[in-house]
Amino acid sequence: MDEQELLRTMYRDFNARRIEDVLAHMSAEVEWANGMEGGYVHGVDAVRAYWQRQFAMIDPHVEPVSIERDALGRFEVRVHQTVRDLEGRLLIDTEVRHSYTINDGQIERMEINA
Repeated sequence: MDEQELLRTMYRDFNARRIEDVLAHMSAEVEWANGMEGGYVHGVDAVRAYWQRQFAMIDPHVEPVSIERDALGRFEVRVHQTVRDLEGRLLIDTEVRHSYTINDGQIERMEINA
């Protein structure tokens, strides 16, 4: 699977809450942007815990619009992001950019660029 298909699959699995499938594509030492609290979480277990906290408070959905490789070799994903509260009320409807560093089919770093 190429990197673009990997990313599309990860977003599809994230939106379906197949979290273990998403985590399987991350390096053990992954650095993942913490969009709720700021900074980064480090490691697969920390990403899992971050998402568990997130899903207990909100219902995010991220749909990739485009995927391009930048001059540094990262993959820039423009996503349409909607966030609802747990009762289904829309809180956020916007577009953001995610940057991924991928090596040997594993995500090493994800950044959020507003």
